[in-house]
Amino acid sequence: MADILHRIGATTSPDTVYKALTTIDGLAGWWTTKTSDAGDDVIRFRFATPQGEDGFDMKVLETVPGERVRWEVVDGPEEWIGTHVRFDLSQEDDYTIVMFRHEGWREPVPFMYHCSTKWATFLMSLKEFAETGAGRPDPDDVQVSNWH
Repeated sequence: MADILHRIGATTSPDTVYKALTTIDGLAGWWTTKTSDAGDDVIRFRFATPQGEDGFDMKVLETVPGERVRWEVVDGPEEWIGTHVRFDLSQEDDYTIVMFRHEGWREPVPFMYHCSTKWATFLMSLKEFAETGAGRPDPDDVQVSNWH
């Protein structure tokens, strides 16, 4: 198994970051504007692609206010199904530290490398959104390759 790991710090409170990770408006502000509640604790994320639209459905497994958010991928690309996404939050001086994990990849395929870079760009968008109220969600995100 392989994991994607990242760490960012935002000059804002853990509660502000937590809200950006747990509300539809928050998620749409930094990850993708096409974020919706699919019911049964599932959040639907859709992204613009050259072929039209693609995306993921995440089952919310755990939320601890100001501390942690965990999801399981229940629909999307085959490589993502059954993987887990986790955000652990802590306060260090004036920063909220986000320790990010996308866990459980079966193997480090080229798509995983791409997703690692995309997660990094979206986490920087989360930082901007938490600090200023404006992120760079899809479709206005940084394009890193033909996979977007």
